[in-house]
Amino acid sequence: MWQVVQKKSYILEVRIMQMWSLVSICVLMGVLVRWSVSINSYSGAGKPPIFGDYEAQRHWQEVTINLPPHQWYFNTTDNDLNYWGLDYPPLTAYHSWICAYIAKLINPEWVELHKSRGFESAAHKLFMRSTVLVADMLICLPAVVIYCLYLVEGSSKKKVSTLLCFLLYPGTILIDYGHFQYNAVSLGLALWGIVALALGWDASGSLAFTLAVSYKQMELYHSLPFFFYLFGKCIKMGLMGRGLLLLVKVAATVLLTFALCWWPFLSDPSQAVQVLRRVFPVARGLFEDKVANAWCSLNTVIKIKSILSADSQLYLSFFCTLMAVLPSSIKLLMRPTFWHFKMSLVNSSLAFFLFSYHVHEKSILLAALPVCLLLNELPLVAIWFLHTSTFSMLPLLVKDGLLMPYVVTSLAFLYFSIYLLSALDHCSEDELRLGAYHKLLCWLPKMDLARATRWKFYVSITAMTALSIVSVTVAPPPHLPDLFPVLVSNTAFLHFLGFFVYFNIVQFSGPRIRKSQKKTN
Repeated sequence: MWQVVQKKSYILEVRIMQMWSLVSICVLMGVLVRWSVSINSYSGAGKPPIFGDYEAQRHWQEVTINLPPHQWYFNTTDNDLNYWGLDYPPLTAYHSWICAYIAKLINPEWVELHKSRGFESAAHKLFMRSTVLVADMLICLPAVVIYCLYLVEGSSKKKVSTLLCFLLYPGTILIDYGHFQYNAVSLGLALWGIVALALGWDASGSLAFTLAVSYKQMELYHSLPFFFYLFGKCIKMGLMGRGLLLLVKVAATVLLTFALCWWPFLSDPSQAVQVLRRVFPVARGLFEDKVANAWCSLNTVIKIKSILSADSQLYLSFFCTLMAVLPSSIKLLMRPTFWHFKMSLVNSSLAFFLFSYHVHEKSILLAALPVCLLLNELPLVAIWFLHTSTFSMLPLLVKDGLLMPYVVTSLAFLYFSIYLLSALDHCSEDELRLGAYHKLLCWLPKMDLARATRWKFYVSITAMTALSIVSVTVAPPPHLPDLFPVLVSNTAFLHFLGFFVYFNIVQFSGPRIRKSQKKTN
C-alpha cells in the first residue's frame, strides 16, 4: 500500500515538474519574441523635430528627474507642454523618474534638461527597450502565468497552451516593444486585480486596479465592471451585514491608494486640477487619427465635426458610451459572478473604444486583455478578435516601420493559437454560444450557424490579409491619400461592432452548462 502511495506521489511530482518546465519554455518564447521585435524601429525614429512616443517617454524621464513634482504638469520655461507634455497620471511620472534615475547613473546625457531632446543612440535604445522588458517581466508576465495556471479550466496541456497563446498576442508586443510604450504595466496591474478578485481577495484586487488607473487613465475602460462586480457582491452578502464591511473595506482601500499616488499634488487644489486637465484633454476633439471606432468610421459619411459643436460631440459621445455599457453592467450587478465579470470587462472596454471621446487606435489593447481571458472558453472568437485588434493598428505599425514584425507575429499567433487550442475543431453552436441567435433570428430559415461562423472567419482573415498587402504595395489615388488607412479602420470597426453584439449576447445567455454539469443536475 505504501509503495502505491509513493509511486502516485512520484508520478504527481514528475507531472508538476513537466508542467513547470513547459511554463518556463512558454515564458522564454514570449520573452524571445518580445526582444526580437524590440530590435526593429520605433515611433518617431530619426524624425525631428517632434519625433514620436519613444521621445515622449524619454522626455518624461528628462522632466521628472530634473524638475520638482509641482512643475511636472505645468507649462514653464523648463517644461514646454507643447513638446510631449506629461499627460498620464502620477504613477506614470514616478515610473519615469525611476527610469530616469537609472539612466542618469549610466549616462547623464540621456536625461540632461533641454539638451537631451531627441537623443538617439544604440546604447540608449538598448536601455529604453530593457526598461520595457523589465517592467513586463516584473508586473504583467507573472500575472499571465498565475491566471493561466490557476484560473483556466482544463488539463495541464490546455493551461500551458492558453498561456503560450496569451503570451504571443501580437498587439501589446508590437506597441510596447515596437512602437514604444509601457502598456504592460497598466494592463498587468489590471490583470493582477482580476486575478485577485477571482481568488476572493477583493481588497487586494481593488488596490491593484486603483494602481492601474493611477498609471494610465484609459484603465477607466475597465472601471465599471470592477465597481459593479464588487458592489453586486456587497449587495448579495447583505448591505446591513458582511456586505457593508466589504464595501467599507474596498472603499477605504481605493481612497487610500489614490491618496498615496496623488499625494504630492493634493496639497494645492490647482495642482490636482492641472493634473486632471492634462490627463483628460477634452480640447483635443472627438478623434484625431484613423481609429476603428464609431465616430471616425461615421465621419467618412457624415462630417460630425462640422455639423456638431465641440460640446455637443462630447455630450453625444458620453450618452452613447453610457447606453452601450449599461446593459452589461446591470447584468453584472444582478449576477456578480467571475464569469459575468470577465464578459462585462470585454463589453465595457469595447463600448468605451467604440463610442467614447478621443480614442486612440492603441486603446483596443484594453479590450484585448479581457478577450485574452476567454481564449480557453471561446477560442475561435477570441483568436479572431485578437487578430482583428492587431490588424486595426496596421497604419500605425507601417508608419513606424514595423511591417515585418506585424506579419511574423500575426502569422505565428494565428498558427499556434488555432493549432494548440483546436479552435476550428471546437466550434459547434453550443461551444460558440450561438443558441441565442436562433431566437433572435427566428423569422429567418434555420441554418447551421457554426458552419457560417467558420466561413465568416475564413473570409475575414482573407480580407484582412489582402488589405494588409494592398496597403503596402499599392499607391493610393492622389485625391484619396488616406484611402487604405480608412479602409483598414472601417473594416476593423465593422468587426468590432459585430464582436460587441456577440459578446453582449453571450453574457446575457449566461455561462455554458457543460455535459458533466447536466449529468449532475
